[in-house]
Amino acid sequence: MGIQLFKPTFRVDECLNEIRECLELGWTGLGFKTVEMEEKWKQYTGAGNAHFLNSATVGLHLAFKILKQECAWQDGDEVISTPITFVSTNHAVMYENLKVKFADVDQYLCLDPEDVEKKITDKTRAVLFVGLGGNTGQYYKIVDLCKKYNLKLILDAAHMSGSRVNGEIPGKDADVVVYSFQAVKNLPTADSGMICFKEKAYDEICRKLAWLGINKDTFARSRDKGAYKWKYDVEYIGYKYHGNSVIASMGLVQLKYLDMDNSYRRQLSAWYNESFKDYSDKIKPVPVAENCESSRHLYIIEVENRDELLLALNECEIYPGVHYRDNTEYDMYAYAKGTCPNAHRLSERVLSLPLHLQMTKDDVDFVAGNVIKYVR
Repeated sequence: MGIQLFKPTFRVDECLNEIRECLELGWTGLGFKTVEMEEKWKQYTGAGNAHFLNSATVGLHLAFKILKQECAWQDGDEVISTPITFVSTNHAVMYENLKVKFADVDQYLCLDPEDVEKKITDKTRAVLFVGLGGNTGQYYKIVDLCKKYNLKLILDAAHMSGSRVNGEIPGKDADVVVYSFQAVKNLPTADSGMICFKEKAYDEICRKLAWLGINKDTFARSRDKGAYKWKYDVEYIGYKYHGNSVIASMGLVQLKYLDMDNSYRRQLSAWYNESFKDYSDKIKPVPVAENCESSRHLYIIEVENRDELLLALNECEIYPGVHYRDNTEYDMYAYAKGTCPNAHRLSERVLSLPLHLQMTKDDVDFVAGNVIKYVR
């Protein structure tokens, strides 16, 4: 199969034991394992609130749904975001009839604070920061801008499970943080996510919206000596966005190994860096921000003739990826084409090299050697 870009590692027996408990108790849906996952995630991150969902994408949608509703935003109000991200990031803004205002990226492939400030208008309501590959970039300058202009801050932490700055999990200064536990993320499940609102009141609304607007979930209605309470109210037109106990069982196991796994990812990245250190004129690894201990979901290099290199690596059974295509190249976001020149330039030059826990030093040497062979 060659060397794949992503290959998740699961502790199979431990996951099955956790899932077995759900099956034996006859409770596989929203319930005791999702509650445990939320509590463990709050302990791990220091977040005040956490709600387990069926994906990070629905978490981003709920973030904008609730902020728009509670802060009296209007259709057409603007959210500043990055064009270098998976489309779900910016689709979530559009779900609520808000407009994505694209700002350029910096050397870390994260939002450039200088360009963000230039893009702020009287219609700007929030900034959506993406920690690409686990990098924090100039996140804290974005925090300062949001305070200066009284803007909401949404942190898309899909790649950031386990990232730290000066030893702390970032995000406590954001209005909402959304994590991904999708199949190939650093904390892989089948698909799921976590949303962490700063405000408790928003977390409470989120729980209702994620369960069809119902004000008391089935698990909460069944805990009093096993008696099922059938009366509840429906306060919102909600969605079926909550997570389930089978997937949370996987997450509980994976969380135990997250820091250890991320440490190995950083080791793989260090081996790549060592291989490329004498070729800085041809191969430019995207740097990690100062004081950031990145989760290293991605290892990205900048090269000339990226597409040719990708094909050449495929011939050697090495399968890299691209993160990401400039979103303004897509028809639906073409209104912003040309507004983020650095993002557009980099999106044609970046390549994500294989990085996963089943790789060895020899694998890194093989991948790096073939990259060097081509660019030379």
